[in-house]
Amino acid sequence: MATTITLRSAIDGFEFTALHAEPEGERQGGVIVIQEIFGLDSYVAEDVARWAALGFEVIAPSMFDRQEKGFVAGHDEHGFAVGRQYAQANGVENPVADVQACVNALKAQGPVFLVGYCYGGTVAWRAAAQVQGLAAVSSYYGGGVAGLVDLTPLCPVICHFGRKDQHIPADQVAETLQKAHPDVPVHIYENSGHGFNNDGRPDSNLEDAQLARKRTLDLFRGNAGR
Repeated sequence: MATTITLRSAIDGFEFTALHAEPEGERQGGVIVIQEIFGLDSYVAEDVARWAALGFEVIAPSMFDRQEKGFVAGHDEHGFAVGRQYAQANGVENPVADVQACVNALKAQGPVFLVGYCYGGTVAWRAAAQVQGLAAVSSYYGGGVAGLVDLTPLCPVICHFGRKDQHIPADQVAETLQKAHPDVPVHIYENSGHGFNNDGRPDSNLEDAQLARKRTLDLFRGNAGR
């Protein structure tokens, strides 16, 4: 069961909260889960539980604590508007510094991996290039990734996009990414739209979600020695 912990960001000394779960069974490493713009909602909690069940110690930072402590929004027009506002207000330096604090909390006990969704998918790509100590990163439907191809990842990265995503042109983004970083696998899921890791959402497809999770798990296990 996840509990709430507090971590301190090096960039400004700000203390932010995070969900934390201990690994079940033999420890496989640490996983940092980066939220969508809706905060640490039930889908994040489900993802934290999945990774813990696989043997990973998990930290999911509350990325918008500077804007509103413990922010959680519904997946509706109002929640989207507020979440987008908070994402813009949080800038690009705060998320990277907060991810670094999460890495620092986990790295003494083994490899540290990161998975991010939507807003978190873009943060994941930036973190792969700017955070020290990550062994591998999995980025899901990050709308800003294509605009950040000038960044060079410091660790292995894979990216996931849904074919039916109304917000991200999957083929165009894949082409942009593969041209700049031919060593980065970009997977497009034919039956899914945006947010397909969230089981039960309208744009989700369970088979696609399970395949993406398997690919992410294989990436992490394959880089456990980094």
